Amino acid sequence: MLKLCGFPLSNYHNKAKLVLLEKGVPFEEVLVPGGALEHSPMGKVPYLLTDEGALCESQAIVEYAEARWPAPALLPQDPWAAAKVRELNIVLELHVELVARQLYGQAFFGMPALPEKFTERVLGQLEKGLRAFKQLAKFSPYVAGSSFTLADCSAYVHLPVAAMASRAVYGRDVVAEAGVDWKPYVKFIEERPAAQKVAADRKADQQQRTAAIAAKVAQG
Repeated sequence: MLKLCGFPLSNYHNKAKLVLLEKGVPFEEVLVPGGALEHSPMGKVPYLLTDEGALCESQAIVEYAEARWPAPALLPQDPWAAAKVRELNIVLELHVELVARQLYGQAFFGMPALPEKFTERVLGQLEKGLRAFKQLAKFSPYVAGSSFTLADCSAYVHLPVAAMASRAVYGRDVVAEAGVDWKPYVKFIEERPAAQKVAADRKADQQQRTAAIAAKVAQG
């Protein structure tokens, strides 16, 4: 059986998990921390353990799943339509999520405030990436059009995190301000059982981590 290794607070782990769940592929979820170098040369999660070996990088994992289990399809058969889905995914991950990721330490992990000059530069990059994403995204009702695709698996996990990070650092939701109405979209995607599973596991993991930290603090 496939083993998807990572943790439920990772948006990239949840992207791969959502794809496998949508496709109905049997897999075991193995909880591992970041920095697991044995199967991931960059020490990142997720990685996928298969009978053929280990596979890292979430996009490689989801493209493998799409090729290995083509039904239900998460990429259109039409080459142009498939390319547009990939285009959306690249812009979202390279020019939105990866940019917002520079804020995560301050926003989520209690690290010292970043220099204002740095956060202003990140803000400019993030706003530019969001404008590009908004220009390409259709939300009719899915990101790429009328069908649920790999682009939705990315947008569902990345947009809320980018929005929360911007709110924590800048005091405002930069994603929503860019005209990307992500909250109704996330609610819509969570009508799907696979997304409900991802959301529930993420919430449970977050609660468990919060409880563990509180217990540690109480113990002194």
